[in-house]
Amino acid sequence: MEEQNNIRLEKLEKIRAAGIDPYPYEYRRSHSFAELIAGHGSSSAEELEKSALSCRVAGRIIARREMGKSTFMHLFDGRDKLQVYFRREALDEKGALLLKLLDMADFIGVQGSLFKTRTGELTVMVAEMTLLAKALHPLPEKWHGLQDKELRYRRRYLDLIGNPDARRIFQVRFEMVRGVREFFQARDYVEVETPMMQPIPGGASARPFITHHNALSMDLFMRVAPELYLKRLLVGGMERVFEINRNFRNEGISQMHNPEFTMIEFYELYRDFNYYMDLTEELFAFLNKRIDTDGLLTAGGEPLNLEPPFPRCRFMSLLAEAGGEPEELFWDEGRLESYMKQRFPGLEVPSTYGRRLDTLFSLLVEENLQQPVFVTHHPKAISPLAKESRADKRETERFELYLAGMEIANGFSELNDPLEQRRRFLAQLADRERGDDEAQLLDESFLEALEHGMAPAAGEGIGIDRLVMVYSGTRSIREVVLFPLMRSKENE
Repeated sequence: MEEQNNIRLEKLEKIRAAGIDPYPYEYRRSHSFAELIAGHGSSSAEELEKSALSCRVAGRIIARREMGKSTFMHLFDGRDKLQVYFRREALDEKGALLLKLLDMADFIGVQGSLFKTRTGELTVMVAEMTLLAKALHPLPEKWHGLQDKELRYRRRYLDLIGNPDARRIFQVRFEMVRGVREFFQARDYVEVETPMMQPIPGGASARPFITHHNALSMDLFMRVAPELYLKRLLVGGMERVFEINRNFRNEGISQMHNPEFTMIEFYELYRDFNYYMDLTEELFAFLNKRIDTDGLLTAGGEPLNLEPPFPRCRFMSLLAEAGGEPEELFWDEGRLESYMKQRFPGLEVPSTYGRRLDTLFSLLVEENLQQPVFVTHHPKAISPLAKESRADKRETERFELYLAGMEIANGFSELNDPLEQRRRFLAQLADRERGDDEAQLLDESFLEALEHGMAPAAGEGIGIDRLVMVYSGTRSIREVVLFPLMRSKENE
């Protein structure tokens, strides 16, 4: 690699010595490759010759072959590739020199006429060439499909150059974010922004990242969720709000977890969790039409059916069924601890009832939830911000949407009784004292806002990264995040 780098540096000096700027300021194209292919890909050689269409295009050199005094190259513009053809006798002295000094991965712009080769390939016959950027490193030997996952994640630019699947995944992501935004804007939701640095982390049970503000001389926390700020806006009378937000959780990294991730959270006054389950199904119906999955998505080895309506099952019913015990056992904190020690010898049983329920659900139920299902009526112990169930006071009006073995969405009828919310926060503090470092803190500022009165409301968060995983058919969150967090290397 060092030798190749030195050769390219020598060529760079020769280019400069010839009076050619290897890094010009701009290049004005007449067409993208996609426009040429769409407009003229089906034209015959005779039609192209008759039209004598001139064009200016640009791209990265990804292939080159010599045929006597002719040179063919394929250029790549980030989406498509196009062939260009050089006849050395048609180039001036500088152009002929530059052609010799070009390497794979260099960017060039060319002007010329469009024609078709004998094999029917759309090609630009070059009359004029401009060097746009000299690449000092070659592309990887197998640039057209990097197999080293760590290299792909660390150097995503190489992955995007050589891997059509990576480009497809991120196209799905762009369409997903745009589609979700359009869905809520069409329903008169107002897009807002809330603080990413907060004096108290709240809105989710998670361990935060800590930072420090020098001028104010105070520690701050990177947000784990925007929920408590969005509900302040409901108190202020904003009827429908949403935020596409970045959240930060100081937790482990896995196929489904990246410490920095994207969600949409949305809230509406005068609604409950039943309405939001229906709205979530509407969102999926909208995305199904917008994002082409080719009907080939699978989960658990079976075709994945994303067409609503989705079944709705109680949290405790699913836990009891999977655990093979009566439901009442799982309501009994003491018996639950004994059950976990018996069922999972060697497992470090969590110190709090809520964390035990969460752990058991992960171990016994989650993996089996491959097809879409709303898990509903979570116990109060794991739902500190949700309103008490009208059917059973031990439960809450909460739902989580699971599919492909992952939690995709979490929503509930919002708890708007400030006194009950304070009691729930105090219970969370007691859990922290018992060893649950992800239990939520008491936020007096939020409680003060709630004490001014918040009408009945529903709220929900949907993980954008996981949604993209589902619609792109990928099983790792690192595939759908452009720059996932990686362990540091000395040379970086």
